[in-house]
Amino acid sequence: MESTEIGTAGAIRVAGAADVPVGETLSVDFDGVKVLLANVDGEVYAVRDECSHEEAALSDGELEGAAIECPWHFSRFCLRTGAALDLPAVDPVEVFAVRVVDGDVLLSRAPGGAAR
Repeated sequence: MESTEIGTAGAIRVAGAADVPVGETLSVDFDGVKVLLANVDGEVYAVRDECSHEEAALSDGELEGAAIECPWHFSRFCLRTGAALDLPAVDPVEVFAVRVVDGDVLLSRAPGGAAR
C-alpha cells in the first residue's frame, strides 16, 4: 500500500482504518520502510515489519494479544514498546506513532522509537 503525506508534524497516511480490522495485521510502506500495522481490540499499533534477530517479515507471523510472533524462530515483540519478549531476539523493533483520523491511519516517527 502506498503512503500519502497528510497534515503536519510528519504524519503520513499509510492505510484506511477499515484495512486493518480488529485482530488483523497489515504490512505498509512508510517513507521507504516496511511497517506492520496491528489492530488489537480497536487500537492500531505500528512496528517495523522486520524481526531484529534474522530480519523475517513480522507480518508473516501470528498476532498474540498485544504481541507479534516472528514466523522463523518464534520470538515475540511487544506492539506497544517494540521490546523483544522471547529469545532468540534480544533487540527491540522500532515503533511508530499512530493516529487514526477520519478513517485514515497516520504514522510518524515515535520519539525514542528503538530505531535500528
